[in-house]
Amino acid sequence: MNTSSEKGIEEAIQYAKKYLEDLLSFFGLNTDIYATTEDNEVIELSVPSTHLNGFLIGQRGETMRALQFVVSNALKNQGFETTRVNVDVADYKKQRADRLAQQVEEWVEIVKESGELKHLKPMNAADRRVVHKVASDSGLLTESEGEGRDRHVVLKPAV
Repeated sequence: MNTSSEKGIEEAIQYAKKYLEDLLSFFGLNTDIYATTEDNEVIELSVPSTHLNGFLIGQRGETMRALQFVVSNALKNQGFETTRVNVDVADYKKQRADRLAQQVEEWVEIVKESGELKHLKPMNAADRRVVHKVASDSGLLTESEGEGRDRHVVLKPAV
């Protein structure tokens, strides 16, 4: 990889980290955010656990998604190439993904035993990615169906 794009991603990570730290300071939270990247495509910002966890996470993670949107737009406005951002507060998303992965393993067994399709409830893109990964690692086929808020995963037995 050439050094100019590496420099670009490092600058983007530092900008996103500082931007989110400054934003949180308006709420009286002065904390150091851990920032990294996933495959130089997604900037991962991890906010440590504080007394503001519930406020920063929001109902079903909505405030975290709003923070992601704001930081992503700030990166776009500054002309950075990498603008996909993932904000996690107190490992909320990681714990949620782990719980979902356990549930998917149960659904996988049901589909394998019954040999029938299983339509899951609609879920956001991050949750669908967890389902696709766990199910395919377990030997099932998966497919997303539907549009927008109705988009969901269908688990299919391997032929």
